Amino acid sequence: MVTALGGYGPYGSSLRDLPRLRTHRRLRASSWDRSGGNEDRLTLHPGETVELADLRGAGSINHIWMTVAPRDAPSPDSADRDFLRKLVLAVYWDDSPHPSVLVPLGDFFGVGHGRTVNYASAPLQMSPQDGKALNSFFHMPFATRARFEIISECADEVLWFYYYIDYDAFDLLEDGLGRFHASWNRENPTAGLDETTAAGLTNSQLLFEGPNLTGDGNYTILETTGRGHYVGCVLNVTNLRHTAEWNWYGEGDDMIFVDGEAWPPSLHGTGTEDYFNTAWCPSESYSAPYHGITLPGGENWSGQVSTYRFHIEDPVPFTTSIRVTIEHGHANRRSDDLSSTAYWYQEFPAEHLTLAPVGQRLPRLG
Repeated sequence: MVTALGGYGPYGSSLRDLPRLRTHRRLRASSWDRSGGNEDRLTLHPGETVELADLRGAGSINHIWMTVAPRDAPSPDSADRDFLRKLVLAVYWDDSPHPSVLVPLGDFFGVGHGRTVNYASAPLQMSPQDGKALNSFFHMPFATRARFEIISECADEVLWFYYYIDYDAFDLLEDGLGRFHASWNRENPTAGLDETTAAGLTNSQLLFEGPNLTGDGNYTILETTGRGHYVGCVLNVTNLRHTAEWNWYGEGDDMIFVDGEAWPPSLHGTGTEDYFNTAWCPSESYSAPYHGITLPGGENWSGQVSTYRFHIEDPVPFTTSIRVTIEHGHANRRSDDLSSTAYWYQEFPAEHLTLAPVGQRLPRLG
């Protein structure tokens, strides 16, 4: 273990550790107006990629704040009303040509469907007004370089974009610190029973019966190789079953396969709401440090749902690989629109992150 002057250090960020005197330097990249005026923003044009920061040397990001809004009052039929899915945050570590973060902007900050809402977790928060202030407190170490980009895949809207990227600068980064990663996935719809096929089943048969003894067909939240630990996810559901019957979207067991283990995995759960630390088919908003429901859906769990679970106190380590999955309905019988953001650390920057084209990212109307 290398102990560096001003390095990451053995302390945390808790109240107990605040009196511990430190030697690193605190720095910031932001959108402040270089003319000295109050135009403290970027103007982001359709199709434009802007570099937000190119930080050289060793350090660790400890806070990101961003907010974005159309420059002009958008019309109700704007093609870009879903700009939080059309903007992409890309982050590169240590001169890697491959992004370690590649996620639509709104989804990165913890809420899906291109929406914002006031909520507070430990690592991610959306703050008033109406959740439009986006905050991350994930720590993100880097050894030689950190580069942030914002990519606009909007068709028409010109956007005003404001940001802070706060970080600690070190002389060098000690060994044993993983690089932060985040990726986005979607399956629209999941390969379950559609409305026609489900019509021949009772509601009980659809929601509770049938075996899953392999995990095949589960929705994949994260699949990666190398050494690291998984630290959580956001899962978004658009309920595609339109019925007056009891229409709960869950019952899907979480199954996390570590280092190539066969089914059943060591981490096998009991249902969607159980993995997200809630219970009994919740239908109300709730936010806590490590789990919550930011969008509970409408009547009978209709429309758009977004929920999160962060493994801050209980990260899931892996040595060679990890596959984080969850059933879409019991035995994968639900056919809904699922999307997710996974968060994890791994030893080296990943080389496999991809992002679906913008047309495949747009949320349904709900």
